[in-house]
Amino acid sequence: MPEPSPLVVVPTYNELENLPRVLRAIRESLPIAHILVVDDNSPDGTGAVADGFAIDDSQIHVLHRTEKAGLGRAYIAGFKWALDRKYTHIFEMDADFSHPPEKLQELLDATREHDVALGSRWVKGGGTEGWPLKRQLLSRGGSLYARTILGVGIKDLTGGFKCFRRNVLETIRLDEVEALGYGFQIELTWRALSHGFSVKEIPILFTDRIAGKSKMSGAIFREALGLVWKLRFRS
Repeated sequence: MPEPSPLVVVPTYNELENLPRVLRAIRESLPIAHILVVDDNSPDGTGAVADGFAIDDSQIHVLHRTEKAGLGRAYIAGFKWALDRKYTHIFEMDADFSHPPEKLQELLDATREHDVALGSRWVKGGGTEGWPLKRQLLSRGGSLYARTILGVGIKDLTGGFKCFRRNVLETIRLDEVEALGYGFQIELTWRALSHGFSVKEIPILFTDRIAGKSKMSGAIFREALGLVWKLRFRS
């Protein structure tokens, strides 16, 4: 089997405190990977810091967007950038250390036998750290709600730490993805399953962000609640 050529897509908006550390952690955990920072014109200068890293490291790249248009659109822009190049595996990963960089290799290894590897909080061996009970119940309940309506067995449908084989992203019609925020993760996994791709859940410990402010909002959560019914009727 040829050596994989992975790309880790990291969207950023005001992640100045986290970005230098997460870039170093990714490079240490998966040295063969390239990294694409997709910055939504962060007012705190995150994009400029990313440019500095890209100048010093040929495996780090930056895609600047003119405005904050939602996590889903940032990832899709990064995925399209990757597909215009010869990367064989594409990761999605947050910049705030909620997704453990040390699990990158394990996710990549899982795609030897599966099409998508998903870092999962809600399978045996997974969990969260630093979360209040209310947030845990909200996340577990959201995943249960989504998988019940969609009729799929994935435990962590809202999980956003993934590794895709290239052909998955080439197949699932990125231009038709509707969700912008929280529901984007549900929709991407559902689209992969709907096209017959296999998804493997890998247990992770999801840690509350080290620095910065969460982008989660009530509107984003409500979008996800409505989205699953659209996907159900479409299927």
